[in-house]
Amino acid sequence: MSQAPPGRLLNILGLGFGLAGAVGGTIGAGILRTPGLVAAQLPSGPLVLAAWLAGGLYALLGAVCLAELAAALPRAGGWYVYAERAFGRRTGLLVGWSDWLAHCIGLAWVATTVGEYGQALLPATIPQEAFVARLLALLAIGLFTLIQLRGLRAGSASQQWLSLAKAVAFLVLVAGCFLLPSPLQAAAPQPELAPQLAVEPNLAAVLALQAVITTYDGWASPVYFAEEFSDPARDLPRSLIGGVLAVLALYLLINAALLHVLPLPLLAQVTLPAALAATALVGPLGGALITAVALVALLGLINTVVMAAPRILYGLGRDGLLPALTSQVNAGGTPTAALLLTSGAAALLVLAGSFEQLLALGALLYVSLPLTGIAALVALRWREPDLPRPFRSWAYPLPPLLVATVSLAFLVAAAASDPPIGLAAAALVALALPGALLAEHLGWLTTEPESPPSKPTPP
Repeated sequence: MSQAPPGRLLNILGLGFGLAGAVGGTIGAGILRTPGLVAAQLPSGPLVLAAWLAGGLYALLGAVCLAELAAALPRAGGWYVYAERAFGRRTGLLVGWSDWLAHCIGLAWVATTVGEYGQALLPATIPQEAFVARLLALLAIGLFTLIQLRGLRAGSASQQWLSLAKAVAFLVLVAGCFLLPSPLQAAAPQPELAPQLAVEPNLAAVLALQAVITTYDGWASPVYFAEEFSDPARDLPRSLIGGVLAVLALYLLINAALLHVLPLPLLAQVTLPAALAATALVGPLGGALITAVALVALLGLINTVVMAAPRILYGLGRDGLLPALTSQVNAGGTPTAALLLTSGAAALLVLAGSFEQLLALGALLYVSLPLTGIAALVALRWREPDLPRPFRSWAYPLPPLLVATVSLAFLVAAAASDPPIGLAAAALVALALPGALLAEHLGWLTTEPESPPSKPTPP
């Protein structure tokens, strides 16, 4: 059994894990809710499917850009790695700190949602109290923390099994929608259900695309494990691009299935269209089935985040931007201190209760991260033209230009819609610099990054 050398990660991951990480990091309970939000903005089924296709193509372009960076710089740390290489250590620290904060906020929110969904499946004798949901959320975080403490093999196996279960659950839902008769489509549409756009068509399309693109978030998950792939030059691009294509196909199937069961006006009016469709097909049991599907999807997402976020701290610690404690790795290949810091921060956020503003702040940070990657891609093409690039972005510079335009528009719109959240995000990110300067003054940090282990270049 392979063990990690002191301070090093294992190099045992392959394409199977990469695809599972991309799917597991992307598909959550959002796909069960977002179809209704998108349908409320668009007047026809084909346009709804076109919006999901457009969102998938945006994610695909992002994956193509990121694949070049990941294959050229296969280091643990996520977006931080590329910002640090292109713009220096301080910029890298700001990006890594922002990325880790966003992961912790997202993990707390997903765990809280798991607690709420899990509470709905408990026996009626258990009181429906907030503390019960929070306890279930903490148990979920604790369970996956224990799995990750066992090592990379346990973590990667759980990721692959959960992603497989998630895909199968959604495919079963799709098959049921197409194979079982739908009484809702058979009934004559009611005139009062005719879709009425609340805003003018161009704005409606923008709102629909915003909801769609948000549901594709998470496609970059494989890069957090770049240093742990046995053949990153080959498997990272395949994982990123293949993962996006798999999610795109599944999202199109789910939306086509919902449109097959639910009339578009009805789809546009319900908060959880998948539950309505399941109830129409199999009766009252349908709601419980959809809750179970949502739980499977969310548990896979928790596993991905609990695995990925510690790799950000590991990369920062290994490169001397955080105390060396964060780069300590156990025999199973898990950054233990970084894992405990991540899970502890998320648990504190769960116990804090309502954190809608933190969630908005985390969303703003997530939107900004692809922009840093695109900027690094362009800067490195210019500054380091001779950097070995096993994979090169297709049709450069068109993909980074399109991704940057859309991401920047989203970032500006999000900040403008809630200026206090935008200012809070900027202030929270800026806290990393004085903290790092103080730690460096106290001698906790190193001044030069440590070189990662070299990897053989594939023929």
